[in-house]
Amino acid sequence: MNDIHALYALWCEKATADPDLQPELAAVKGDEEAILDRFYKNLEFGTAGLRGVIGAGTNRMNVYTVNQATQGLADYLNAEFDAPSVAIAYDSRIKSDVFARSAASVLAANGVRVYLYPELVPTPMLSFAVRQLHCSSGIILTASHNPSKYNGYKCYDPNGYQMTDEAAAKTYGYIQKVDMFSGAKTVDFDEAVESGRISYIERDLFEAFYTAVLHAQVNPGAAKDAGLSVIYTPLNGTGNKPVREVLRRIGVQDVTVVPEQEYPDGNFPTCPYPNPEIRQAFERAIALAEGRPADLLLATDPDCDRVGIAVRDGGEYKLMTGNEVGAMLTEYVLSSLQAQGRLPHEPVVVKTIVTTRLVAEIAAHYGAATADLLTGFKYIGELVTKLEAAGEADRFVLGMEESYGYLRGTHARDKDAVVASMLICEMAAYYKAKGMSLYEFMQSLYRRYGMYRNSVLNFGFEGASGMEKMRQMMETLRREPPKAIAGEAVGSISDYEARETTDLVSGAKTPIDLPRSNVLSYRLTGADGVIVRPSGTEPKIKVYITSVAENAAAADEKAARIGADMERILGIH
Repeated sequence: MNDIHALYALWCEKATADPDLQPELAAVKGDEEAILDRFYKNLEFGTAGLRGVIGAGTNRMNVYTVNQATQGLADYLNAEFDAPSVAIAYDSRIKSDVFARSAASVLAANGVRVYLYPELVPTPMLSFAVRQLHCSSGIILTASHNPSKYNGYKCYDPNGYQMTDEAAAKTYGYIQKVDMFSGAKTVDFDEAVESGRISYIERDLFEAFYTAVLHAQVNPGAAKDAGLSVIYTPLNGTGNKPVREVLRRIGVQDVTVVPEQEYPDGNFPTCPYPNPEIRQAFERAIALAEGRPADLLLATDPDCDRVGIAVRDGGEYKLMTGNEVGAMLTEYVLSSLQAQGRLPHEPVVVKTIVTTRLVAEIAAHYGAATADLLTGFKYIGELVTKLEAAGEADRFVLGMEESYGYLRGTHARDKDAVVASMLICEMAAYYKAKGMSLYEFMQSLYRRYGMYRNSVLNFGFEGASGMEKMRQMMETLRREPPKAIAGEAVGSISDYEARETTDLVSGAKTPIDLPRSNVLSYRLTGADGVIVRPSGTEPKIKVYITSVAENAAAADEKAARIGADMERILGIH
């Protein structure tokens, strides 16, 4: 652990570049717990880059931790590439624009060519720019759907997906050699723009992105005459312009934007947790719908890589889960392509291991293969890149993760809520023309393929003690694996860190052909199952529950029993 008192004194002396840092440091003087949390470790750089609370300290997001990471990235790029270049984007979060300019200045000082978006844009537009501009890397300043106190710094590789383990490890090695206060080279931002070392990305790249998104339509024209009505909230983030523009272009004319959440605001004043997975994100949209009912409520998170929906069932709006939206999109896309004679040879639907197996059932019905990958959209991006390299990019039909991330098309190598919003609205219009709401469409899938209930339990553990608690939980699960959960025998355990599956009946072990990951998966009776994993971006443990039954009530009751027993097994009270 860091020498917290020495670091605190050093920061009190040196951290003067940002006027917000010294008052914060003065405010925590003598507060051992507050000082510990800010300095007990450095923000760790991994495949998800950096993410942390904004503020003063080595365990915080600030210009010093950003510049240190950027200097390490510059050293890595100069060692690995000739004439390296980086595309940079930022979202609406507090200090995102400041951190983006600061990172650009460090890169320029190290001879790295910089292409900077002139305004805030969604994460998928950064992924798009990296590939279109043939950059060596990309950076976006965002903390996705975290509360307003967080910010983050995500790095991309030349293929447009987040850094691989190997590249992140090499970059982190360089970062560790950089002194926090004196190690980062920098140059005046305006001078670097004037000299051409930093260039603003031009508007034609925006248009190229829109063209690529529109190319992913399944039924062009479906939305023009359906009379679909949409209430949309960008949750004070980056989706406002691009989502509305794409919906306009496909013919969705009746779009009402939630006024309090329309414009960028990193404080997220009406939605403290701007996550389209939770009902709070839809409260203002639902209230607006009381006065002007809509077919569909749409919400994108601040960096517009995730999208959630609520659909009308009678007089009530029901939130659809990420799994349900993924299942609906799979059915819609595959059935439409098949009907049009456009289903590719050996089509592939790609999902994460924690995404509902209902998707695989639907894919199989249309003769499509399902690829199950680790959590993290970079793995989906990697697979798309491999297919493209083999001349088989057309085989990629759809990619998804249960946490509301989707991708159709090869324009981006990250989840894209712009293209997903377009497809969802097109799908809603298509079925509306057939006299069916999306809620009714989902119920038809349950009747056809089985009642799958997928739920996620989130258990938060803040600070240094929280990280240790999560480590101990996973260690205990491996040392003392459960033989039964909620009365159902555990048939097999897949340990993705050990990269093997153990059949508890026969004792046979089967290798897992995926990278190592701190994940444990339990297969129960029939199709039921549980997966446990610490989040890679938040201080929490996630428990994913799959319950399959004859009807919704039985599936929900079983899922509740499994969840309660997992709390007991994990020692959460």
